[in-house]
Amino acid sequence: MSIGHTLLGLLESGPRHGYDLKRAFDEKFGHDRPLHYGQVYSTMSRLLKNGLVVVDGIETGGGPERKRYAITDAGITDVQQWLATPEKPEPYLQSTLYTKVVLALLTRRDAADVLDTQRSEHLRSMRILTDRKRKGDLADQLICDHALFHLEADLRWLELTAARLDKLREAVTPR
Repeated sequence: MSIGHTLLGLLESGPRHGYDLKRAFDEKFGHDRPLHYGQVYSTMSRLLKNGLVVVDGIETGGGPERKRYAITDAGITDVQQWLATPEKPEPYLQSTLYTKVVLALLTRRDAADVLDTQRSEHLRSMRILTDRKRKGDLADQLICDHALFHLEADLRWLELTAARLDKLREAVTPR
């Protein structure tokens, strides 16, 4: 996820302080990974330097100065271009799990155990996500669906690989 673009998008509804941006980000997108304040301010500094935001005001008080940021026309254009650009699908062509299975075979360990252990962990994660989805709002439901679909695909791969372990052993072990 592009934190910069997300913060710019949040600014389109009106100027905000860094604290308000963090709170809005965490509420809408940071369920599992809330932003650190340092991330917000370093990102805003970069966006300011690149002309995508301006300081709309500075409030002084009992604590440190609070800058209020506003998006520029260039920032709006940047968000529009980012939203219109499709994300590159990320095929897992060389996954860690595949590496573990092959190494188990090469070292004469039980690769089926590796697959079984991973299957158990995937099923555990799916139970947690299903529970979260059941209790969550629409955003949580959509986020959980995305993760669940990926886990389901992984489970299909685990089953297929388990069915092909003998052939894989022949293909990867020296004769």
